[in-house]
Amino acid sequence: MKHYPSFAARLSSIAMAAALFAPAIAAAQNIAIVNGKAVPKARVDTLMDQVKVQAQNAGQQLPSDIDKRIRDEVVLREILVQEAERRGLAASPAYRAQMELARQGILLKELTADFRKKNPVTEADQHAEYDKFKAQSSGEKEYRARHILVEKEDEAKALIAQIKGGAKFEDVAEKSSKDTGSAQNGGDLDWADPSGFVPEFSKALTSLAKGAMTETPVQTQFGWHIVRLDDVREVQLPAFDEVKSKIAERLEQQKLTGFRDGLKAKAKTDYKFE
Repeated sequence: MKHYPSFAARLSSIAMAAALFAPAIAAAQNIAIVNGKAVPKARVDTLMDQVKVQAQNAGQQLPSDIDKRIRDEVVLREILVQEAERRGLAASPAYRAQMELARQGILLKELTADFRKKNPVTEADQHAEYDKFKAQSSGEKEYRARHILVEKEDEAKALIAQIKGGAKFEDVAEKSSKDTGSAQNGGDLDWADPSGFVPEFSKALTSLAKGAMTETPVQTQFGWHIVRLDDVREVQLPAFDEVKSKIAERLEQQKLTGFRDGLKAKAKTDYKFE
């Protein structure tokens, strides 16, 4: 009759095998031993993730030997850290203060990530925000204007006389305007919400009929302007798909701000925020 080992015997064999392979498994989780202290592979993985994110954000390619470089860096850090600890630097007040700031920074990053994960901005949220902005913009106008900017009122008056005498506004702007950004385009300021201009300029612009030019120079903090209104239209909103990512960022920031302000309001502290 064939003999089968008992369950206890088989369990004992498994335990023995696990004990024999344990050092090998532990070694596989470490990349080196420095002065008797293991350097875990997890450090390499964490640093690699950080380097990849930094490279991606900077639009850079990682070198082909990046794995070797990071392993070298991790082991070198362990060597240097051990020396710093040997000198007692880990007990210094400056080290402890910096470690506390680092600990807080990591926890705050983790808290933010946890909040975002549990409070995602949905596409429905983005559509609702887009529709709200669209409703608020209904009936609003945007203006396409040109201007010529000079330093002195008399100079502006002389240029107005030239334009009334037949000179082309665009040519005068290109030649005489000190606003170099628009001068090269004949003074064109493109389509814009008038509230984006300084008040004096905005008031003069919105009082003009389409195609008309200011009869007298307009003074602002930048100098003296001659303004011409080329066209007016209803505010043109970009398509939802063009701005959805920005809407998501805005809503996410609003959620985070509300979360932070809520915690601040509930905290028991004698500190007074300004």
